[in-house]
Amino acid sequence: QMRTFGGNFGMHVRAYAYIRANGDAGLRQVTDDAVLAANYLRVSLDDDYDLPFDRVCKHEVVFSARRQKRESGVTALDIAKAILDEGIHPPTIYFPLIVDEALMIEPTETETMADLDRFAEAMLAIDRESIEDPEGVKRAPTRTPVRRLDEARAARSLVLTWQELEGSGGGA
Repeated sequence: QMRTFGGNFGMHVRAYAYIRANGDAGLRQVTDDAVLAANYLRVSLDDDYDLPFDRVCKHEVVFSARRQKRESGVTALDIAKAILDEGIHPPTIYFPLIVDEALMIEPTETETMADLDRFAEAMLAIDRESIEDPEGVKRAPTRTPVRRLDEARAARSLVLTWQELEGSGGGA
């Protein structure tokens, strides 16, 4: 009955604990830091990725990979997969739906300048590679334990149970 009335109670407790831990001044600071980080990335990447909303942003910035797609066939999905090779969590892709080839980047308040610069450098390197070796970007990721999956096949052939692979040894 409690979940129906109040939603996910654990989520409320975590949010309340975060608010209490930071206090009023702390919440203002983490908000300012997140907005500053998003705008730093906006300025760092706007020459190489299309910026559909060219204005100061809040806590997230949305780019478009439509230029990369038009010039070399590299899509937002390809860019997101390629950034995995740098050990970086990829941006949200294809959202918002009103932006063609959307790349939504939402840096948190805990990102350091070094993290932001590393992310920007990786995105710029992927852009350069999309011109010099588009097929290389389309094969990404190549340095992760699991290579590129066939998302369409995975969606059609769901495997929702775990099975030990033959010859994997399995023991504890």
